[in-house]
Amino acid sequence: MAKVNAPTYSVHPAVTHGQAIIANLAGTTGRSLPQWLKLVAAQKLDERRAIMAWLKEAHGLGMSSAMLIAEAATQGSDSLSAEGYLRAAPGYVDTLFAGAKAVLRPLYEDLLGVARALGEDVRVSPCKTFVPLYREHVIAQLKPATRTRLDLGLALGGLKAEGRLIDTGGFAKKDRITHRIAIASVADIDAEAKAWLAKAYALDAG
Repeated sequence: MAKVNAPTYSVHPAVTHGQAIIANLAGTTGRSLPQWLKLVAAQKLDERRAIMAWLKEAHGLGMSSAMLIAEAATQGSDSLSAEGYLRAAPGYVDTLFAGAKAVLRPLYEDLLGVARALGEDVRVSPCKTFVPLYREHVIAQLKPATRTRLDLGLALGGLKAEGRLIDTGGFAKKDRITHRIAIASVADIDAEAKAWLAKAYALDAG
């Protein structure tokens, strides 16, 4: 039997979390998503922030529920689905590496290859501003920081920065990404960069 290739991207955990909130809306707020959308439509609100503010002030909804309802009202319910996310994900990456930053796309692809080679459990779930890499949690992120530099962010906890590793201050702020390495050329994806990425992977062994 032929081996089936893994999908290029995996559903972002935030989408899965949002789906759970939407599924429980009727129980937690007294109305289902279609019922909330009908109420929003009656208010003739079409701006996301205005919808969120109205839901919170007029109905006492929490931030997460209000944000998801507002997104569905302005972007369509499909934007909250796993299928909708997977359709949109390649576009997020294309936009990140558009224009002058297109020269960084090969470096991004090379780093993805290095990350995927670490294990079959590595998942890639693009956002609009960067591309996070997951094992159980975020282990790294790829971000076109400038027109000439891609930042390889790493979840390395309280490890002391050494070599080309730069401390981002993330550990003190309790962020997952705590360090980064500047990648400006293929030569920068060297043994040192690969070793730190492997270290981030190993630290998230569960």
